[in-house]
Formats: sequence, structure tokens, C-alpha cells
Amino acid sequence: MTLFLASVSIFLVNIFFGYWRSNTRIFSIQWIMAVHIPVLVAIGLRLSLLGWSWAMFPVFVAAFAAGQYVGGKIRQRLMKRRQRRFSSCLVMDLVRNSVNTCC
Repeated sequence: MTLFLASVSIFLVNIFFGYWRSNTRIFSIQWIMAVHIPVLVAIGLRLSLLGWSWAMFPVFVAAFAAGQYVGGKIRQRLMKRRQRRFSSCLVMDLVRNSVNTCC
């Protein structure tokens, strides 16, 4: 169960970083940070919760990649629905869109 919770946590964290990554130019400083900061989070979760085992590596890589992919897709879908400028922060963009649509 701990492996499942750790991989879900990695997936959820990477959604935000994937959203940020999709708004940057490839191989820029921001792009490198959006890809590598969650690696530190994943390593920290892995060491603190589960220890170091090579058998868990594919699960964590899959959760990492899936989170980055889903974050990028969320940004693409939000941009298709609205014809306005978005930031690199998923939370801020969701709040802005909810405030603008309700009032």
C-alpha cells in the first residue's frame, strides 16, 4: 500500500510541474527546473517511505512521466477552451478562470 501511495503522490506532484513545463521553451532553465525539481521529491519519498529498491524504479518513473504528461495536457485543454493568456501556475490559472466565469 505504501508503494501505491508514494506513486500517487509522485503523480500528483508532477501534474503541477508538467503544467509549468508545458509553458516553457525546451531546455531552458525553467524547463530543466520543472523536470528535475520533482525528481528530488520522488527520491525523498522513495527513501523516506520505502527504502532503496530497484524493483520500485519502473513504477516511480511511470508515475513521474504520467504526471508530467497529464499536466501538459491539462494546460493544452485549458488553452483550447479560452482565448486568453495563461501563466505557468495551474492553481492560479484555475482560480482566475473560476472567478471570471462565475461573475
